[in-house]
Amino acid sequence: MVSEQLVDLSRLQFAATAMYHFLFVPLTLGMVWLLVIMESAYVMTGKVIYKDMTRFWGKLFGINFALGVTTGITLEFQFGTNWAYYSHYVGDIFGAPLAIEGLMAFFLESTMIGLFFFGWDRLSRRQHLLVTLLMAIGTNLSALWILIANGWMQNPVGAEFSFETMRMELTDFWAVVFNPDAQAKFVHTVSAGYVTGAMFVLSISSWYLLRGRDVEFAKRSFRIAAAFGFASVCSVIVLGDESGYTVGEAQQTKLAAMEAMWDTEPAPAGFNVIALPNEADMKNDWALHIPYVMGLIGTRSLDKELPGLKDILAHNRTRVETGVAAVKLLEKLRADPQDAATREAFDRVKADLGFGLLLKKYVRSMDEVTPELMDRAARDTLPRVTPLFWTFRIMVALGFAMLALFGLALWYSVKGDFAQRPWLLRWALWCLPMPWIASEMGWFVAEYGRQPWTIYGVLPTHLSVSTLSVDSLYGSLAGFVGFYTVLLVVEMYLMVKFARQGPGSLGTGRYEHEASHAHAVHA
Repeated sequence: MVSEQLVDLSRLQFAATAMYHFLFVPLTLGMVWLLVIMESAYVMTGKVIYKDMTRFWGKLFGINFALGVTTGITLEFQFGTNWAYYSHYVGDIFGAPLAIEGLMAFFLESTMIGLFFFGWDRLSRRQHLLVTLLMAIGTNLSALWILIANGWMQNPVGAEFSFETMRMELTDFWAVVFNPDAQAKFVHTVSAGYVTGAMFVLSISSWYLLRGRDVEFAKRSFRIAAAFGFASVCSVIVLGDESGYTVGEAQQTKLAAMEAMWDTEPAPAGFNVIALPNEADMKNDWALHIPYVMGLIGTRSLDKELPGLKDILAHNRTRVETGVAAVKLLEKLRADPQDAATREAFDRVKADLGFGLLLKKYVRSMDEVTPELMDRAARDTLPRVTPLFWTFRIMVALGFAMLALFGLALWYSVKGDFAQRPWLLRWALWCLPMPWIASEMGWFVAEYGRQPWTIYGVLPTHLSVSTLSVDSLYGSLAGFVGFYTVLLVVEMYLMVKFARQGPGSLGTGRYEHEASHAHAVHA
């Protein structure tokens, strides 16, 4: 049995690395398409201001990309260092999309980013635009394959357990690729990245306008960011709804926990806008409840029920009991692989093998299992409700706040008087952190809500860790947090430095003193 402290520290270290990494990823995903839009305008119109916009915002994109790669590489190494049994158990499936990501996407992305920065004087306009487009495609392909891997962790399709190798083995590659959970996660995540890129450009452009500098440059950047951001935030909300539907299909426990839905309601289920979950008594002490909404979101129907946590707990208790039988049959089958009757019996119950493995946290042998321990293992299958409930609602609230901001920014961009509305520019400036907070909240819901599983319903987290000393984990955790904090400080310093310099840092001098300065809005 693995110590609980070892599991918690391993989880904390991976979570810290992932959270730091995802401070850089959304901006990369969003900024690259804004660069494509700006450079396309340059190629179509020939106006040098669009070239300067591409180069300036591209400089900030490059800083972010370099630091994002550093954290991402470490994150992938941790599967081998901290999660060795996980890598052994599911490496045949999980490793495939990660390998494709490196060969197909990362090399394309890295090559094109070099040509983007050093090819301005060596390539024609159209050739350079093609480079920027390929860089954007590579960035999004990278996200696609990584999210296919993560989606399989949430919904492990196209694979089955082999008693001969004691591992999960790939049976249908295309089922893994077209996993509904992975596809919904991909479009939702990249759309959130697009919102992040748009907010970044919108906020900094607003800062220029408030100070009356680089006005024409900032106006054009603001308009592009407003339009791109509005389309992106609408996509996030619509695709977030689709992501909720796929969660309802594949991870009903997570969905019920997110909604603090303790009891199974008559279809269609209602939606708790806000509530005070009481986890000890498995009820809500108070809730603002809207009928029907959750049933429509979670099932796309009026007559299909969504199970509450109490019914899920009872069902999982049955699966734990069946899982104990599966573990015992597996041990018997390993001793005599030719026993056809045992193999047939194991095949009937192996779908619940993971639920039996949950008890390995408490006993070494299934002969030591008691009904009380099975009850405890079943309760372990329910994640904590309160953090999931409120984190999800913070994410949704931020999404609608950004929808309002981008809607107004686009409206006043069309009217042409956004630069004369300091309240809008200040709002855009202060909203800069919103997409990062929302993205981190979204990943918390996705990953924390999957507990106690590394592979949902298949491999418990406590069995996935490497055999490491607690002291080494404390040391490496401190080292990672310290190092990544330094990287984050470096990024923020460089971003602030070059943003303050503005497009004048390109050396063109075109935006130092503009004739339109008198019309700019001052803070």
